[in-house]
Amino acid sequence: MTRALVVKVTCGPEDAERLNQAFTVAAAAAAAGAPVSLWLTGEAAWYGVPGRAEAFDLPLATPLATLRDTVLAMGTLTVCSQCAARREIGEADLVPGARIAGAAVFAEEVLADGAQALVY
Repeated sequence: MTRALVVKVTCGPEDAERLNQAFTVAAAAAAAGAPVSLWLTGEAAWYGVPGRAEAFDLPLATPLATLRDTVLAMGTLTVCSQCAARREIGEADLVPGARIAGAAVFAEEVLADGAQALVY
């Protein structure tokens, strides 16, 4: 049985390589069949909004929108509730399939038996 993977990304375009790495790891794990939950916090919250991932560019990297869509197709994509509120992002502003949730849901996911959490 494959462990669940919870990936939390805490940065935005100011740290493009770290941002892209978090999405890459989440998408690769999802494609390999692992249950994946990708959490967007801080400035990464914007990548739950349509058009933001499409506008992100990092040379030689898989497009962020492709990675996001892989996670959405095979796992979950969550925007932190406080981060969303501070940026005035609501559920209706998100890409289809994404959700807004808070610390209690994050804690439940990372404390589940066999879960592996990574923070970028």
